[in-house]
This record gives sequence, C-alpha cells and structure tokens, in this order.
Amino acid sequence: MKTIGLIGGMSWESTIGYYRKINQGVKNTLGGLHSAKILLHSVDFAPIEKLQHSGNWTGAAEILVDAAKSVESAGADFVLICTNTMHKVAPEVEQSIRIPLLHIADATGEELVKDGISKVGLLGTAFTMEQSFYKDRLSEKYGLEVVIPSEKDRKLVHDIIYNELCLGNINATSRHEYIRIVNELELAGVDAVILGCTEIGMLISQEHSGIPLYDTTAIHAAKAVEWAMS
Repeated sequence: MKTIGLIGGMSWESTIGYYRKINQGVKNTLGGLHSAKILLHSVDFAPIEKLQHSGNWTGAAEILVDAAKSVESAGADFVLICTNTMHKVAPEVEQSIRIPLLHIADATGEELVKDGISKVGLLGTAFTMEQSFYKDRLSEKYGLEVVIPSEKDRKLVHDIIYNELCLGNINATSRHEYIRIVNELELAGVDAVILGCTEIGMLISQEHSGIPLYDTTAIHAAKAVEWAMS
C-alpha cells in the first residue's frame, strides 16, 4: 500500500471527511483492521483565507509548496490538496515536488465522463466558479460544458462556505438556498452538479436533489484509495 500525503486544514472541517473516507475505502478494500497510510500536513487556514481574498496567490502558493515538500520528505508516495479552490496553485505545487499530485478536477472530470455527463453545474467558492483554473481544466481535458449560478447566487454560495461551513455551522436556511440553486441549474439544462467545494457535502447530499450531485471530497478520497492500492 502506498502512503498518501494530504495537505489539509482548508478547512479542517472537510479534512476530517477526507481522513474518514480514505480510511473507510481502504478498510472496504482490504478488510479486517486495515487502514490507510496517511501523512497529513494541516495548515492554519486563516492566513490563507486572507491571502485568497487579497489576491495574493503567490503567498498562498508558498504555504502549500512548503506543506507538499514536508509530506514528500516524510515519505508520501503522492499528494492531495484537500480543497478545490487551492488547486489554483496546483502548478506551483507540482513543480516543487517529485511525487505526483492527484488533482481534484481530474478525479471529478474522469468520474463525470465515465457516467456520460456532458453539461454540468458547478458550485464552489467564487474563485472556483468564476476563475479559469478549474472550469477550463474540466472543459479542455474532459470536454465538459460547465454552467455556474447567477452572480447573486455565486456570492451567496461563496459566503455560506466561508461564513458557515468552514466554521462547522450547518444552517437549514442555507441548505434550502443551495437546493434552490441546484434546481435552477437543473432548469438551465445541466445533467449533474459538481459540489466543487470540499465543505458543501456537509450541507447537501444526493437526497436533496433529483439530479446527480458529484461530491468532490468523496470522489477525490476514492481516487486516493485507488492510487494507494495500485
């Protein structure tokens, strides 16, 4: 079994989900008392959040590069960045290490293509929904048409992530708003919706939607188990 490197803490609420899902996946695969070999570097999210919102992605990249180097030097065979948004700096991370980076958009794109999805809605932070680093990877590598909510709803989705979900606060009113936005994306003709922030699965799940929801935390974790077993 390979050793999985995790760069977590963005937020730690969703990193818990990664740890649980990866270990459950290894247990389901190998049985008995087996669990995953994991090296976790959990960062302090507050400075990173400030760098994100000030547009200082170079500073944010430096923090993640240091984290990636730490898990590599400790013996990780590959690494995951346990957040969608910080894949904006994935190229800088990849260039700084010799071990592979398991990209969350690749894991998600492969799953969508396998399921025959061609037009997909995307929920996430404003950075993930509005900037090119995520949407373009899905469209250029996987041929997906990516649809995002209206500007007003993008702000709502973003604010709920940072002001509630990253703090572990689950609000029924916010769940209702997310469900409404998913329904509006369905009306816009999407075949499925990507839960493109690792905290969103804390708020809504497949039971809340009539169309497929792709939880990036679950997909990324499952792919990590697959890589660890290969």
